[in-house]
Amino acid sequence: MAIAKLGTVVLDCPDPLALASFYAALLGGEPDPAEEGWVELAGQGTRLAFQEAPGHTPPAWPSPTASQQFHLDLTVDDLDVAEEQVLALGAKALDTDDHSRNWRVYADPAGHPFCLCAS
Repeated sequence: MAIAKLGTVVLDCPDPLALASFYAALLGGEPDPAEEGWVELAGQGTRLAFQEAPGHTPPAWPSPTASQQFHLDLTVDDLDVAEEQVLALGAKALDTDDHSRNWRVYADPAGHPFCLCAS
């Protein structure tokens, strides 16, 4: 029997509403500013929340000397179409050149890595 269930994934960032808006455009849902410095993305399966961290330093990717800490794998129907859309939203391509793979790596506007993965 499990001890707990995953309730919320929280991302530190300098601007919670801006990052919540990025993920709302990517995943659907609506940013819900619950309190000062904290915004939740409502209308999702597993809840995403965004917490203000004034000294936020994005993870380095790839880096042999620094950890990326974690990343989100997001499933899409068409990698090329999804890539165009996430870049238009403000994502940055990190590892997208090898089109023989079924995944590509990006950073959100606050620098957190995420992958688009073909379904």
